[in-house]
Amino acid sequence: MQTLKQAAKKDVFQLFAEKVRDHKGLVSRWAVLQETRVEYFRGKDFVGFLKNHPEIKDILESNKNLEVEEIVDTLLSKKLLVRCDRVVKTVRPGKKKLSTWPAHLEIFPDQVFSENDSFFAWTFVKQRPLWQTLLSLSWPVLTLAICLFPVYPHGCKLLILYSCAGLLLLIFSLLSLRATVFGALYIILGKRVWLFPNILAEEATLGELFRLWPNKDEEERPKWTTRLFYALLAVLVILLLRHHAPDEAARARYQKRMSNIIDDVLEWSPSLALSGMMEKQPTVVNATEPNDFTDSGPTDSEKVPPAGDEGGETILEQHEDEEIENIEDAADQHQHQDHI
Repeated sequence: MQTLKQAAKKDVFQLFAEKVRDHKGLVSRWAVLQETRVEYFRGKDFVGFLKNHPEIKDILESNKNLEVEEIVDTLLSKKLLVRCDRVVKTVRPGKKKLSTWPAHLEIFPDQVFSENDSFFAWTFVKQRPLWQTLLSLSWPVLTLAICLFPVYPHGCKLLILYSCAGLLLLIFSLLSLRATVFGALYIILGKRVWLFPNILAEEATLGELFRLWPNKDEEERPKWTTRLFYALLAVLVILLLRHHAPDEAARARYQKRMSNIIDDVLEWSPSLALSGMMEKQPTVVNATEPNDFTDSGPTDSEKVPPAGDEGGETILEQHEDEEIENIEDAADQHQHQDHI
C-alpha cells in the first residue's frame, strides 16, 4: 500500500510539472546544457507564476498547501527539474549587467530552490500535441506536392508563384526596413534600435515574434568616431553599388531572360512535352527506294552559307551540280529499263 501511495504521489507531481510546463503564464527560454538543448525558467518567475495562478496547485491534491520552496525541492528530488547556473559569470565588455536569459548553462552543485538568480531546467520529454504530430506527417505530402508543381494547372501555378513572390518580397522588405532604421538611428543618435527584435529568434511565441518595439538599450553609447566610420562606410558602399549598377539595356536583357524562364516553367505541361518529343524524333529513310531523295526536303548541304563566305558558295555549287547529275543518271536508268 505504501508503494502504491508513493507511485500515486509521484504521478501527481509529474502531472503538475507537465501542466506548469505547458502553461503560457510561466516565462521560459531555451539554452544549451551539457551539449543538450533544454527549456528553463527563473526561480523568481516561478514564484510569481504560482502567486498569479494558485489554482494550478490543486493538481497536487493533498500537497496543494505546500510552499513554493517545498514544491520545487520535491520536483528536484524526483528528477523532474535540475537547477542550473550561467556559464558566463562576468559582464561582457560594453554591457552593464549579466544577460537576463543566458544561452549556455551548467548544473549547479547545490540542488535546492533559490529565488535569486537561479535557473531550473525541465528534464522530462515534453509530450507533443496532436497538431504537431499531424504537422510532421504532412511534410512528406508537402514534399510530394512541391515535386509535382510542373504538372499543376496554369492558374494554380500562377497562384503559387505570386504567393511565394509576395511572401519573399515581404520578408526582404521587412529585413531591409529593420537594417535601415537601425543604421540611421545608430549613426545619428547612437541608439541600437531593432524593430521586430524577435523576428529572427529560433524559439519565440507568436506574440513575441511580431512584437514591434524592442527592449530598452542597455549597452553603452558608441563613440562618435565609430559612428563616423560606419557613416563613411555606408556612403562608400552606396557609391560602389551605384557605380556598378547595370544600365537600362542590361536590365532589360536580364528581365527578358528571367521572363522567358518563368514562362517556360508556367507553360510546361506533360502533354506538350510528350508531343514535342515525338515531333523531334528523326524520320527513318528507306535506302532501298531509289527515288526517295527526289521528294525529300533540302539537305544540310543545300543550306545557304553565311554572306561573304565565297568558299561556302563554291561548295554549295559543287553539291548542286552533283545533285543534278544524280537526277539525270536516275532518269536515264528509268528510261533504259522502260525500253527493255
